[in-house]
Amino acid sequence: MSTGQICILITIIVYMLGMVIIGLVFSRKNKNVGDFYLGGRKLGPIVSAMSAEASDMSSYLLMGLPGLAYLCGCAEVGWTVIGLAVGTYLNWLLVAKRLRVYSQKCGAITLPDFFSNRYRDNKRIIMGISALIILIFFVPYTASGFKACGTLFNSLFGIDYHVAMIISAVVIIAYTSLGGFLAASFTDLIQSIVMTTALVILVVFGVNKAGGFDAVMDNAKSLTNYLSMTKTTNEAGESVSFGFLSIVSTLAWGLGYFGMPHILLRFMAINDKNKVKTSRRIASIWVVIAMGVAVFIGIIGNALSANGTVGKLTTSADSETIVLKIAEYMSKHGVALALIGGLIFAGILACTMSTSDSQLLAASSSMSENIFKGVFKMKISEKTSMLIARGVLIVIAVLGVILAWDPNSSVFRVVSFAWAGFGATFGPLMLCALFWKRSNKYGAIAGLIVGAVTIFVWKFGISKLGGVFAIYELLPAFILALATIIIVSLLTAKPDDEIVEEFETVKKELKA
Repeated sequence: MSTGQICILITIIVYMLGMVIIGLVFSRKNKNVGDFYLGGRKLGPIVSAMSAEASDMSSYLLMGLPGLAYLCGCAEVGWTVIGLAVGTYLNWLLVAKRLRVYSQKCGAITLPDFFSNRYRDNKRIIMGISALIILIFFVPYTASGFKACGTLFNSLFGIDYHVAMIISAVVIIAYTSLGGFLAASFTDLIQSIVMTTALVILVVFGVNKAGGFDAVMDNAKSLTNYLSMTKTTNEAGESVSFGFLSIVSTLAWGLGYFGMPHILLRFMAINDKNKVKTSRRIASIWVVIAMGVAVFIGIIGNALSANGTVGKLTTSADSETIVLKIAEYMSKHGVALALIGGLIFAGILACTMSTSDSQLLAASSSMSENIFKGVFKMKISEKTSMLIARGVLIVIAVLGVILAWDPNSSVFRVVSFAWAGFGATFGPLMLCALFWKRSNKYGAIAGLIVGAVTIFVWKFGISKLGGVFAIYELLPAFILALATIIIVSLLTAKPDDEIVEEFETVKKELKA
């Protein structure tokens, strides 16, 4: 192992040990499952903002987005970023404060809890369906994070991909199962700082090594369709039009935010509803800058390939390692650069870990709180409930590792499917639950089912027809689920007076 690799390894080990220590510290603050899953609703505005965005910015921030920009140019990745930026802002503006108040009013500590309590679903059908949806879509989402960790260590140290992935998963499981929500949220804040630092370093070093900003842009301009927002080039090198339908389909990524459990939980955990505006400003500014810089890193990476600094990457899986290639190059040119390269690798770990810990918690709560205690009404003590929560967390992580076993899978593609799943199932229902008092439990149940089924049918069936059907499955599934909730709610009985009264009470509290 070279001196540079040793420096990077030391940096990464220190970082990962730090995360585990945080888990140990916060483990003492978990008095009950409410603390474990929601931190007792004690998140301040800065922690809630950065925790939400760090848990959002999974491995696609330093792998997926730069990789897509490197390989295909600005069209697809550019519209995706615009959609995500708008979605982030609207989610904080429309959902955050209202969900914080409403979830406390109906005594909910998980998303399935909120939907079930909001509609007074005594049979727990909504809770059961919601919990199953979380389990189904969080396993592949978590798998993408583990895959990113395995790729990182394999690329840098030549460590077996599977061994590296398992070690990374063990560390994430350790601090998450020990410290719960508060540990995950606090580590997310630290990880967002590490991510930001890594992004800045990559841009400064990359531009300098490429020969300056002008050299980077000259290279981009020399590539067919690379800077175009209406045309792109596929992996086969063919020019492809990126027209109105493709743009709308890609912008639809922003709809996903309304249904992301790991982000919505941060809204529920904010300590003061009146501080949401501060959190919104911090989160919106950070996410726009972070994603914009990530895309620019992909463009820089292409210039570095053109001048021979890093090798040419020709497939989706390979292009997602462009940041790794840059950091690896740095590690071979002195101890100082090697330590900086280690910080970049820690940044990639931060992207992955900040999302994986939140996903594992949400999936764990769905099984232990919503399925065991909610649906099956098992009488479980607080101590036993905590043990089950941690056990389920481990099982879900193992399933994630199994799903990520193929080292050639694409982080961006896996995340896009899971993102669509949550956006189309929970997104329409969340908006209706918060803003439409006429919606009822029958519409909620129908909407969840239609959204989930449409995601699979469209992704693996209808989209194969091509043409106008080859759009991102989130858009048609979201529209159909929303329409279903509205139609079924109007065709069935009105909500009980108790539900309507609670809805009006929440409105009054929001105005106070």
